[in-house]
Amino acid sequence: MKTLLIVYHTGGVKTAQMAEAVARGARAEAGVNVVLKRCAEAGPEDLLGADGLILGTPENFGYLSGMMKDFLERVFYVCEGKVNGRPWALVVSAGQDGSGAVNSVERIVTGLRMEKRAEPIVALKDVTPEVLASCEELGAAFAAGLAMGVF
Repeated sequence: MKTLLIVYHTGGVKTAQMAEAVARGARAEAGVNVVLKRCAEAGPEDLLGADGLILGTPENFGYLSGMMKDFLERVFYVCEGKVNGRPWALVVSAGQDGSGAVNSVERIVTGLRMEKRAEPIVALKDVTPEVLASCEELGAAFAAGLAMGVF
């Protein structure tokens, strides 16, 4: 059985809604264990035990959230060289355009040598039903890719 780790931070509800939608979509795929955790609850052992990773962060001050940065800092050196090639994706709840959050996460995860498997989903200002549907589709497609061994 493959494991998909979804790690997110939220100060309110928007990023949590997006992460939960990703998890909902992923849980529809048989053969994939979906683990949904807040940044503060997740650590290196979670990432090392996962076959794929989806991150969810709000855009804070044009950057990723401090808690997401904390999670990435806690896992980086422990996981460096051990998660090469594993797939990852990103969802962002943005108050501006989301580009700062996207760029900062991509820069860090690229250092882990993980492979981006989907373009980031960015919710601008509001998490609409369309955004949630896209998050569910991401989760379903990502889980299917893991289950079929595509990545």
